[in-house]
Amino acid sequence: MEELIKEYALGYTMLREAIEGLSEEELRYKPAPDKWSIHQILIHVTDSEISSTSRLKKVLAEDEPILISFDQDAWVNNLGYDLLDREQHLLLFKFLRSSMQPILDQLTSEQSRRVGVYVDQARFTFKQLLEYRVQHIRDHLDQIERVKNAYQENQTY
Repeated sequence: MEELIKEYALGYTMLREAIEGLSEEELRYKPAPDKWSIHQILIHVTDSEISSTSRLKKVLAEDEPILISFDQDAWVNNLGYDLLDREQHLLLFKFLRSSMQPILDQLTSEQSRRVGVYVDQARFTFKQLLEYRVQHIRDHLDQIERVKNAYQENQTY
């Protein structure tokens, strides 16, 4: 659990490092009409973090709370992600992650086994939800690398 909490705490730094030195053109580049730009990925990661921070806290505070997901594509398509302030969202991500740190630093093994239930009846422990948060950043870091590579390949033509 200790390594998981450490990687969770590094999420903001890992995102910052992934976009360091990129131009606005690179950040806004979409590899295909139905694919996300790095800018959109970063806004999505923050929106996801808003929801997941609430879910994590619910699992620790309430007895088997109902957890609700959101439609990520609807959010990207209908909330004007291209118009949103990326820096503001990155700072919000940083604050959300740091706001969880004191809770995680005091987490007991009993708390890590607390359960939340999604509306489809899928049950997840706090530890599983935290693992998903860490994997979510890993997956989007990989996605950012794919977009960066696609941008570079597009520049050679």
